[in-house]
Amino acid sequence: MRTGLPAPPLLLLILLTLVAFAGNSLLCRLALRHTGIDAASFTTIRLVSGAAILWLIARGRPVDAAGRGNWGSAFALFAYAAAFSFAYLHLTVATGALLLFGAVQGTMIGYGIWKGERLRFLHIAGILLAILGLVGLLLPGLSAPPLGSSMLMLAAGVAWGIYTLRGKNAGDPTKVTAGNFLRAAPMAVVLSLLTLQHAVLDQAGLGYALASGALASGIGYVIWYAVVPQLKTSTAATLQLSVPVIAAVGGILFLGEPITIRLLLASATVLGGIALVVLRR
Repeated sequence: MRTGLPAPPLLLLILLTLVAFAGNSLLCRLALRHTGIDAASFTTIRLVSGAAILWLIARGRPVDAAGRGNWGSAFALFAYAAAFSFAYLHLTVATGALLLFGAVQGTMIGYGIWKGERLRFLHIAGILLAILGLVGLLLPGLSAPPLGSSMLMLAAGVAWGIYTLRGKNAGDPTKVTAGNFLRAAPMAVVLSLLTLQHAVLDQAGLGYALASGALASGIGYVIWYAVVPQLKTSTAATLQLSVPVIAAVGGILFLGEPITIRLLLASATVLGGIALVVLRR
């Protein structure tokens, strides 16, 4: 039964999941900034460890639960993970999370429009507001993030949006996600082989990548898929608005990253615009 106000145990699970999603940004930035691991190796370890934990969890699912994943979704997952890692070479946690979230929601909203969803005034206003916020964030200036890395993170968001859309009605979410991670892992291994001359591994970087794959990605997704059926769609969409905020707080606490006026204004504009769209749909 769906409810708009989560019960305390459910609320705790939701909080854990949102922290896990934001944790991916924090763990990736921590690894690439404070350890020697390279972006390709981080991607590979993240996907391989995620595939391993999800495979173990999926083995315990009911036999009649359908879902295997597919190569198209696996490629979208790989494209997201790879672009995400390389983007965080030069982006702060907060900026990366905002760009990623904006691109994911923009992709899904755009797909809905393409499929014929009718737009009302508040929808249009929300979309324009979100676009304005992203443009304002990326405009040249002293506090503007690197354009190349920003484009990579936007591409990661589009890939994740596509992955999410392809996963609708694909079967048991845990089995589908496990199947997609298992298919995406070899793609990441190929990426690491192609960039082998730049490969660097150390114990701390390995630990961050394992935590991102097994905990923040693998277990985080399983918990989220367990709680989403118990929430209204609008509630689930609204809760996700907190992910860039949680990531920004993590960046401040653990990395000492600054929060600029430009980022604050862009965050308020982008998240406010998205909220107008998802709450009125």
